[in-house]
Amino acid sequence: MPDRAPQTVERRLPTEEAEDLFALVREIAEREIAPRAAEEEDAGHFPRELFSLLSASGLLGLPYDSDYGGGDQPYAVHLQVLEELATVRLTVGLGVSVHSLSCHALANFGTKEQRAAHLPAMLGGGLLGAYCLSEPASGSDAASLRTKALRDGDDWVLTGTKAWITHGGIADFYTVMARTGGEGPKGITAFLVPGDAEGLSAAAPERKMGMKGSPTAQLHLDGVRIPDSRRIGEEGQGFAIALSSLDSGRLGIAACAVGVAQAALDQAVSYARERRQFGRPIADFQGLRFLLADMATQIEAGRALYLEAARLRDEGRPFGRQAAMAKLFCTDAAMRITTDAVQVLGGYGYTADFPVERYMREAKVLQIVEGTNQIQRTVIARHLVGPETR
Repeated sequence: MPDRAPQTVERRLPTEEAEDLFALVREIAEREIAPRAAEEEDAGHFPRELFSLLSASGLLGLPYDSDYGGGDQPYAVHLQVLEELATVRLTVGLGVSVHSLSCHALANFGTKEQRAAHLPAMLGGGLLGAYCLSEPASGSDAASLRTKALRDGDDWVLTGTKAWITHGGIADFYTVMARTGGEGPKGITAFLVPGDAEGLSAAAPERKMGMKGSPTAQLHLDGVRIPDSRRIGEEGQGFAIALSSLDSGRLGIAACAVGVAQAALDQAVSYARERRQFGRPIADFQGLRFLLADMATQIEAGRALYLEAARLRDEGRPFGRQAAMAKLFCTDAAMRITTDAVQVLGGYGYTADFPVERYMREAKVLQIVEGTNQIQRTVIARHLVGPETR
């Protein structure tokens, strides 16, 4: 049985150009991604050549300005592309999302000269990015990061360790948050660090439960020297830049979660139609039909939630609360749906002969990355009742 038997997803695309874009995405997904997804994930292979193809096809810079090599697409279109890619292989969908996150700081806070110098190669020149905020001792408490950047004439010297870096060790550039001032969020500054900088190295990739094809590693900065022209924004603005990036990145994770959930539902529906027990397809049994109906409803709700947040973003309106809600709901739903898909397949669902066990393992990480779902609840509550009293 193939990895998935696709159900029809109704896309409400704003332009004919966006419809053509989706035709290209589906062609690449079916021809280049799907045939090797299971084998490469099992082998822990990262498809770097595929990301070169996605870059050449204009799919790595969709939400950014065409003056710098981007696609000028609404964020709602970009997110649906991420969902489509993640439905076929999460390593690809999440990889594109992380790359977009890595470009956000420069695209939105860099000077015109910085954008002209770096963005074209980042958005469409075959480069791959990584985003570096977390550290071994500062995950959810990101404002306590310890990586230092010391001024030395016209340069900065960066020293410290970043942790849980997607594309760590293989990226061509890293958006790095480092401490240039005192304690707390106001002492953090953003930098654009080239992947081949002297003193930059990566540890061996983490051995993970899922997402084995996507390398995640610690990144060590041992006296990495970069010019002040690679500082993004003002000194001390880095934490605000990081939070702005994460609001958008959380929507990328939400879209990827919907993609994984859709893949799991597709597989469950296909199996339920073909598997026979007691003389008829198991899809005839009401208990299973209700389960599939609940799965489909959660997917539609999640898709609507992330798209509404994206439309707010496209209109230039605040969307942080909705982004946190979308990340929370979609990733929790993906965990439930993939678990239910395993149950639909019964014993077969627990074997590697079918992809639903992989979807289940992959869904778990989406509840953790770019702010755990406990952090999302904290963010939502702050929007509702204000910050916590101390």
